[in-house]
Amino acid sequence: MNHCGDIDVALRMVREAAEARVDAIKFQTYKADRLATKASAAYWDRTKESASSQYELFRRYDGFGVDEYRALAEACTAAGIAFLTTPFDVESVEWLVELVPMFKIASADITNTVLLHRVAQTGKTMLLSTGAATLEEIADAVTFVRASGCPEVALLHCTLSYPTKAADANLGAVAALGRAFPNEVIGYSDHTVPEDSFDAIEASYALGGRVIEKHFTLDKSLPGNDHYHAFDSDDFAALRAKLDHVGTLLGSGRIEVLEAEEPARLHARRSLVSRGRITAGETIDAAMLDVKRPGTGIEPRELTRVLGLRATTDIPDDTTLQWAMLEGEPDPDDAAG
Repeated sequence: MNHCGDIDVALRMVREAAEARVDAIKFQTYKADRLATKASAAYWDRTKESASSQYELFRRYDGFGVDEYRALAEACTAAGIAFLTTPFDVESVEWLVELVPMFKIASADITNTVLLHRVAQTGKTMLLSTGAATLEEIADAVTFVRASGCPEVALLHCTLSYPTKAADANLGAVAALGRAFPNEVIGYSDHTVPEDSFDAIEASYALGGRVIEKHFTLDKSLPGNDHYHAFDSDDFAALRAKLDHVGTLLGSGRIEVLEAEEPARLHARRSLVSRGRITAGETIDAAMLDVKRPGTGIEPRELTRVLGLRATTDIPDDTTLQWAMLEGEPDPDDAAG
């Protein structure tokens, strides 16, 4: 709603979002009469947004129809980003299906099986926010939409409190969702204020969040429900750079020897080394050996295999042992070193 019902502002938001290197810009599609009763209570910070009811707030910004959303979708295509929107009723799904590559479902609709079923039937990926939901409710929703035809679900951890206090961000839940739903994509929908948001989003990414959602505005100083806890285009550009860097730091996540580690692996590890001169034909015992760098010889873990072997050549003091120096050297394919 941060376009305030002005299509020119919404189109400008598309352009600025694309310049900030976001992958997608997501709007919301609703009509107040279909979304909330006139008596529906406000649940946000009334010092930031004065509307006394949900109906009053949503009625201000529900003027967009098919033509406006189609224009926004076309603008997104021209700008090179994806057009997304959150439908709040099944009627909207009917005509949005040709405009969006996937659907977003708001946290509050995680138990709205009427909407979930219709969106799942489109056969498109579903981004499902999980704010204020129990693990059982999330599991029920995933099972339901899968059974209804949804091919892929992304679960977005979210705290349904505007704004979200740092103490309520509960980012460990991102990792918990990953453990509970190992076959689903995991993400994070952020409602913290900007001074907390960078840390929160970076942490969510490090914990496995791969779909990141943050409210967007052209001017954070504007009054109203969403502007003060939203990012502007400069924030998004900075965030993208930070996440790119975090991704570089995270690497592949596999336990493996990196090419950058090979020199240290070779030279900082240790080998068995002669302690004093060893004469050809002598039987090796522990008193003849030391363990020193570099790791270019027989590894210390092979000590028990070395003891009792005879030297095949004179071995000077402080020499890194090689299998070729010992009688009965093991097959190279069998030697751990």
